[in-house]
Amino acid sequence: MSCRPGLRGIASTALAVVLLGACATGGGSPAARTAAGRPVWESGSFLVTTAQAGDTPAELARRFLGNAALAWMIEDFNDVTTLTPGQTVVIPRKPWNPTGVYADGYQLVPVLAYHDIAPQAKGRLVIAAKAFTEQMRYLKANNYRVITLSEFHEFLQLKRQLPRRAVVLTFDDGYRSFLTHAYPVLKELGFTATLFVYTDYVGAGRNALDWGDLARLVTEGFQVEGHSKSHGDLRRQPGESEADHTRRLRSELEAAQRLFQQRLGRPAKFLAYPYGAADDAVLAYARESGFAAALTVFREGNASFVPPYRIRRSQIYAEMTMDDFVKNLNTYAAEPLR
Repeated sequence: MSCRPGLRGIASTALAVVLLGACATGGGSPAARTAAGRPVWESGSFLVTTAQAGDTPAELARRFLGNAALAWMIEDFNDVTTLTPGQTVVIPRKPWNPTGVYADGYQLVPVLAYHDIAPQAKGRLVIAAKAFTEQMRYLKANNYRVITLSEFHEFLQLKRQLPRRAVVLTFDDGYRSFLTHAYPVLKELGFTATLFVYTDYVGAGRNALDWGDLARLVTEGFQVEGHSKSHGDLRRQPGESEADHTRRLRSELEAAQRLFQQRLGRPAKFLAYPYGAADDAVLAYARESGFAAALTVFREGNASFVPPYRIRRSQIYAEMTMDDFVKNLNTYAAEPLR
């Protein structure tokens, strides 16, 4: 699903700016220098070069930006995924739109929520391993970029531009099936993910991840974040006094944070509300408990201006077809300015 329909025009404008600037300062030929055996025009914000045989966005990113992982900047800015010899390529040297807001709409970042995975689907929340693998391969084949939850949070703070097909993967509760069925696929494809665990379940039996598992996953680049202590609905319940509700919130959030500190060496930064349920009182207490952001299960993508304690997630269910899955991957909301 396309995120931004008009980037070719932006790239053409950037090319004109670079070339005009080079001509104005170079006294004739616009070629500013030669790098990697090719002419390169440059300004403070852009490099412009010509693709040669064998060039890929990743190779150009490695040569000119110092990091092949920044290939998405070249792909997104030029609206390409492959390069043709002789093609003019504009290479942005820095982010050009951290807000993701354009004249005709704004970027959306889907956050997908998984639970358990098994050889065969069972109920809504236990997805078949084959279906999960097919979904991940679809993301890879269609040029989605799996980012970390921390990178997404920086996008909300307007501190980071994201790939236009950015997506976040999350797994709730702390099932051991993550290691058996999800981990090998994610590692093969170069994907990361965030695991939201409720602390009463960690190490609770053979189907649960333990703190050692979680610590090892953190060392491999996965994020482990909070899902409360017992997975109870955090909202005030009928007949529950305000004082009792406050005590329960303290137990559910602060006690879990202390355990994170003891076992992983730091408190959780993000909270997934159990059942996605939260009201203003829960939001306020999550903030007071040190969480930088929190996530619901409202099925929609996230713009850079989404409220940080009401981040939306789309739950992926076992009965979903591939078409159903793809409907959760919308990365652009068309909304022309008037």
